[in-house]
Amino acid sequence: MLINQLNAKFRLLVGSAALSALVISGVPAWAGTPADTLVEAFAIDDVITLDPGEAFELTMGEINGNTYDKLVRLDINDPSKIIPDVAESWTVSDDGLTYTFKLKPGLKFASGNPLTADDVAYSFERAIKIDKSPAFILTQFGLKPDNVTEKAKATDPNTFVFTVDQPYAPSFVLNCLTSTVASVVDKKLVSQHVVDNDYGNAWMKTNYAGSGPMKIRDWRANEILVLERNDNYYGTKAPLNRVIYRHVKESATQRLLLEKGDIDVARNLEPNDLEQVVKNSDIKTTSAAKGTIYYFSLNQKNANLAKPEVREALKYLVDYDAIGEKLIKGIGEIHQTFLPKGILGELDEKPYSLNVAKAKELLAKAGLKDGFSVTMDVRNGQPVTGIAESVQQTFAQGGVKLEIIPGDGKQTLTKYRARTHDIYIGQWGVDYWDPNSNAETFTSNPDNADTGTNKTLAWRNAWDVPDLTKETKSALLERDTAKRAQTYQDLQKKVLATSPFVLLFQQTEVAGIRSNLKGFKLGPSFDTNYVFTVSK
Repeated sequence: MLINQLNAKFRLLVGSAALSALVISGVPAWAGTPADTLVEAFAIDDVITLDPGEAFELTMGEINGNTYDKLVRLDINDPSKIIPDVAESWTVSDDGLTYTFKLKPGLKFASGNPLTADDVAYSFERAIKIDKSPAFILTQFGLKPDNVTEKAKATDPNTFVFTVDQPYAPSFVLNCLTSTVASVVDKKLVSQHVVDNDYGNAWMKTNYAGSGPMKIRDWRANEILVLERNDNYYGTKAPLNRVIYRHVKESATQRLLLEKGDIDVARNLEPNDLEQVVKNSDIKTTSAAKGTIYYFSLNQKNANLAKPEVREALKYLVDYDAIGEKLIKGIGEIHQTFLPKGILGELDEKPYSLNVAKAKELLAKAGLKDGFSVTMDVRNGQPVTGIAESVQQTFAQGGVKLEIIPGDGKQTLTKYRARTHDIYIGQWGVDYWDPNSNAETFTSNPDNADTGTNKTLAWRNAWDVPDLTKETKSALLERDTAKRAQTYQDLQKKVLATSPFVLLFQQTEVAGIRSNLKGFKLGPSFDTNYVFTVSK
């Protein structure tokens, strides 16, 4: 294992318990982290699997963005543009149905195996056939287990052909291909670990088979995730040998580690700690408006939450101003629509504010004048814990008794995906820089059955909306940009009025970094926070 190969100082560095003890006891810090290593403190307890065909959590979006290649990538300097990754070029047929990609020559995986169009086709096939949470990003193009080998195929070692079922806006198709589920995996390596036709999924949960600038070297749940430079990468090699993500949830602990030089980057600093670190001349901050929306949602399987008056009442029982001023200052902006600013069709409307009288009136209309009791599943950590506690207090003003159920990222997400929650508070980051990424999940639910395979956020909350689902689908076929933008604005207005989603704010991601770092930049999406460009 990598950790056992490092020197004694470095072993202490990655040992959470040992380092915490040093911080608490006041033992002097080391002069700095290793010169060839970037160490980040980050809440990584949402990591469930390393498999890009299955992973659908924010942390793994970032990890896979640094470790796997795709046909194309988002231009982090201008997210309206798509740039080549392993594809050298591409063309779209006149009828808008066939996308032909020419691959760059001489590509290799980290394993040393050659990367060809056959690996791309296999990656599409396995994503469809293992049918995990992110598969819908590809199945929406008409891909199915019985047609994927024909619709996504290699015609020669350097040519991959992708056929879609309808003439979608090309920007939408290409943006979808920047998502994690479209990552290219090493067919030869993965095939050696197939069990019961699982396309290597069991093995891939804890192993790596990519070609990106970094490779995953080690993962210990709720503790550490280690990346190493991939010397077989086709592009510019990463300046550093390794990147270590240490699981540290508390903002105050992250700040202390950063100030002492025991870490290079603190990723979850709260407003108060941000104000403190900027006073240190050895530390600077960097930020980026993210395509990430924080929200809480109401499971429509709960009879009380399914009442439209209750859904609206709870939107009036949130103190958005207090949340904006006290809990997300510097790390977010109040935002009540499902498309983040910066994406086509954004709608900056904020119709809701704390109005207890209005909420009580709506609750009485729903036959709940004396209120009701309900639970909220909350991932341990800020700012969601603080927001949940604020909501608990304002709900009580309307007679709604809210019980907070804390848990780590894996616990809360697992329950949420099983549709066994009452209320869930969390975040949604765009999977690709197109309005459909959020529209699809907030307004589309093709099959509301528990056995439904398109597990959008609407599905997770049992919100059965066939008309909105049709509207969402039709927006994909509109090639007139202005008309398409208007469609998404109309969808957002309907969601504001009727949905079980209480939209809270759009994230501004901020990181505190040691001043000796170069090239550290946060991207517009959670999978464009690149660490392979960083040097010291």
